[in-house]
Amino acid sequence: MTALKGRISLPGDKSITHRAIILSALAEGPSRITGYLPSEDCQRTMAAFQSMGISIQENSDRGLPMLEVEGKGLFGLSEPVDVIDCGNSGTTMRLLTGLLAAQPFFSVLTGDQSLRKRPMRRVADPLRMMGAEIAGRSEGNRAPLAISGKRLRPIRYDLPIASAQVKSSLLLAGLSTTGLTSVSEPGPSRDHTERMFDYFGIPFKKEGNVLSVEGGFVFRGKMIDIPGDISSAAFFLVAGSIVDGSELILQNVGMNPTRTGGLEVLQSMGANITIKTQKSRCNEPVADLTVRSAALKGCVIEGDLMTRAIDEFPILCIAAAHAEGKTLFKNASELRVKESDRIEMMAAGLRGMGITVETFPEGMAITGRSDWKGCDCKTAGDHRIAMSMAVAGLLTEGGNCIDDVDCIKTSFPGFIDLLSSLAET
Repeated sequence: MTALKGRISLPGDKSITHRAIILSALAEGPSRITGYLPSEDCQRTMAAFQSMGISIQENSDRGLPMLEVEGKGLFGLSEPVDVIDCGNSGTTMRLLTGLLAAQPFFSVLTGDQSLRKRPMRRVADPLRMMGAEIAGRSEGNRAPLAISGKRLRPIRYDLPIASAQVKSSLLLAGLSTTGLTSVSEPGPSRDHTERMFDYFGIPFKKEGNVLSVEGGFVFRGKMIDIPGDISSAAFFLVAGSIVDGSELILQNVGMNPTRTGGLEVLQSMGANITIKTQKSRCNEPVADLTVRSAALKGCVIEGDLMTRAIDEFPILCIAAAHAEGKTLFKNASELRVKESDRIEMMAAGLRGMGITVETFPEGMAITGRSDWKGCDCKTAGDHRIAMSMAVAGLLTEGGNCIDDVDCIKTSFPGFIDLLSSLAET
């Protein structure tokens, strides 16, 4: 394989884009969101607010995609005239469930076949404790979700597992609830919501592992500059590590410490990654990353590190398949209820490439080797599996045949073209 060379500007962070759109819509007055991710997932969140009367215009600024949002305040949303289709976006559905539960109107959230299979009780049950009226299939556990919005009561809720989506859903409900809503986390999860609250000036408290927000605060629109998505960067960090002679520079990558688990895993495997130009964008740390090819070694990924690397699991499997020795993923049961059962889907793809894989309920073990054969890859419409198997195809004999590359638009439009353009001429 020809070495990969180049300087990359990555698409905006998906998680931050969702939250920027939501809070801009709830703010009073205009906001500008520069560098947002124009992926299908984020477009679903944008379309949801447009259907509720929020003006959102797409534009550009310095060559970057930009949104101009005219916020109407906490209770300025209008009842949608149709069902809100969240597509494949679990973030859209879970965060909007919390927000809409406290709005004074009726709404219905649905999604594609994959999203309608994913569990929603983890969000709906604590909202019901606040007084929310949420109906759904499978005894309220699966979409479509019918939400009869009403005035909620504040609670203190102890999360059984760390979850940024559940935490954020409850905090968004708390914004429109009289009194103090508190969420206790058993461990760290992504803190983009808290950082965005702080950036907008929304008063909230963090005492140990307890987060609290006082409802009813009026806040104004802001200028928001979104950094590159570190989960998207992970595909190029692995590609640059496993393809001999490669050197890639990834610019303006978000370095939120709750999101750097994948980077830390690669460093523990011996990846040659340097970090420089540390700075901050809208309360989010940002840096440039340089990756050069290196000999990787197997390792154990578990506990808090596995939690922080959960989205990078598919591409870390590719790194593990190329590493010397065995790599063990533990405490990863959450992967079985993502866009697909990522444990079994990645295991099937790797076995097709001739890699030895063992799966178990909460993880998998991969024994690395350097000679890979090409295979037919099934993705189950999962964008991260498709991208991971595309990176693997750089080193397989004859390449990999991926059954669905359109699903990549969910998080990274233009990924295949960018990956192909990095081959040294």
